[in-house]
Amino acid sequence: DLYCTHRIIEDPEWSLATVPHLTELCLQHIVHNFEKNPILDRLLPEHQRKVLDRLSTGLPLAVTANLISDEDYWKRCCTERWQVCDISNYGDSWKRMFFERHLENILKCFIPNTTDPKQVLELIPLCKDYVWKLEVDQFLPPVKVDQKEEKDDLSDTGSDFGLGEVSTHHYDLGVLITALPHLEELHLTYGVKDCGMNFEWNLFNFTHQDCCNLAVAVKMCHNLKVFKLTRSKVDDDKTRLLVRNLLDHPSLVELNLSHNLLRDKGARAVGKLINRSRLETLDLCNNQICHLGAQALAQALAENSTLTSLNLRLNCLEDKGGEAIGRALLINTTLKSIHLGSNSLSEPTAMLFSQVLAQNTTLTSINFSCNHLGLDGGKQLLEGLKDNNALTEFDLRLAEVGQETEYLIHQIVWANREAARLGAQQHPPTQPL
Repeated sequence: DLYCTHRIIEDPEWSLATVPHLTELCLQHIVHNFEKNPILDRLLPEHQRKVLDRLSTGLPLAVTANLISDEDYWKRCCTERWQVCDISNYGDSWKRMFFERHLENILKCFIPNTTDPKQVLELIPLCKDYVWKLEVDQFLPPVKVDQKEEKDDLSDTGSDFGLGEVSTHHYDLGVLITALPHLEELHLTYGVKDCGMNFEWNLFNFTHQDCCNLAVAVKMCHNLKVFKLTRSKVDDDKTRLLVRNLLDHPSLVELNLSHNLLRDKGARAVGKLINRSRLETLDLCNNQICHLGAQALAQALAENSTLTSLNLRLNCLEDKGGEAIGRALLINTTLKSIHLGSNSLSEPTAMLFSQVLAQNTTLTSINFSCNHLGLDGGKQLLEGLKDNNALTEFDLRLAEVGQETEYLIHQIVWANREAARLGAQQHPPTQPL
């Protein structure tokens, strides 16, 4: 006994509270095995919350897409993947934002003949109920293999005239967008971003086959309201092909073909579309439309009763085209906004628009910026505007109308705007029941 020593050894950090409850252990097991056994609906609400807060955002979409509707979970998925997240552009829905942007990223990185099409096809049943809008500003062409073909494609002349198109067809959206029942907006640009020193003209080649595929797909997308195809070298032939498939479209209200290669024949085709659709907004900015195209658009405008906004900025209308548009606006009672900036317009157009200002009570916005209306043209516009109570925006910057005339016009427009604002306050629009 003399040689026995009694010692008591204790763990200072040991506590009964650190022993997890059985419920907690079960929840941990569910979280760790969620991919193989996704249990959620059978849990109590407070337990569902704990599981959702701990679930990894890297779980396969085949598991989470149609099972998890919790917005906080999808918010984590978005914020962990993208630095900038504004859900106001996605119907205030984090889940919708995730699936729209996820699908857009796949399409932007899709390389024909290289990327497995299953990446898109397998995603359709998972995302189809959550995609309302697609904005794809890049389409990659196939990777070139044949060296001879590569040398041919490097020729600027060959690319400009469409040679080598066989090797540059892009991903066909047909199967995808016709399988999205809620798709209402489609914004597309056929080109490559950040190509740097690898620049080649055929990277920006929207081929005839691309156009055929897209036209058929858009025709079948019956709920589509907004269609934008910009900066894609869309010429007259491709425009006519698109329009042929958009005639009598049941839902389309906005068409944007800005920054393309439309000329008069393309504008004539669009004129037919104006009166055989429900278009409200048309943007043909920065094309090559001359007076013949403007006359075709004006003829359609004179007969149309739905279009409210028309943008023809940065074209080549000149006075023949400007006057044709003006004559149409003496008849039209629907259009509210027109942009004719940078169209080489001068005094004859201003004189005709002075009559428009005196008679038309629908137009609220006119843009004549960067034209050559001249001092006399400005005085004509001022004269026509004296009894106009409808116009609330009139842009005459760099239109050479004279500083005093521009100031007087601004005063009248400002007074109209204030009167409209006060009228809106006194008679607010009634909310539908």
